[in-house]
Amino acid sequence: MPIRISNPPRLRTLGQCLLSLSLVAGPTALRASEAPQILPIEAEWRLPSGQIIRLEVADERREQAIGLQLRDPLPPLRGMWFPFQDQLLRFWMHRTPAPLDMVFINDNRVIAIEANTIPCPRLPCRSYGPDSPGDGVVELAAGEAARLGITVGSPVRIRVLMDHPRAIE
Repeated sequence: MPIRISNPPRLRTLGQCLLSLSLVAGPTALRASEAPQILPIEAEWRLPSGQIIRLEVADERREQAIGLQLRDPLPPLRGMWFPFQDQLLRFWMHRTPAPLDMVFINDNRVIAIEANTIPCPRLPCRSYGPDSPGDGVVELAAGEAARLGITVGSPVRIRVLMDHPRAIE
């Protein structure tokens, strides 16, 4: 018979924080003295309205671990795209000074939105994400998802800009 734990949500959150801590606060995290990461625009998301969100692409492990740490607020129609293979995605706001909208994606559709996530200057930090797997996350300035009409179920068409030297295929 399996052993039942009396408070699994709390332990699951603790486990997610520890996993996030090992992935993010390890050797790839920024030190306070380092400059924030600003990646080139390598992709764009064309919305059904015709508006285009220009995206920095965090497609390498170190880039994903650093994300938007220590960054000033993103301007309108700008974001950071984190492409992944299909997996459970958990993000946090450690050392990210401005609130964000986290748009979780799977199979070219929005599967969840964590709106106005709260900055977390020091550990422990809350983790965000759906309980179902996804293949990407787009981080936008807080309020952008609602302003642009992005909702759960919205189509996601991200185009990689092939003329950029670091363009992913």
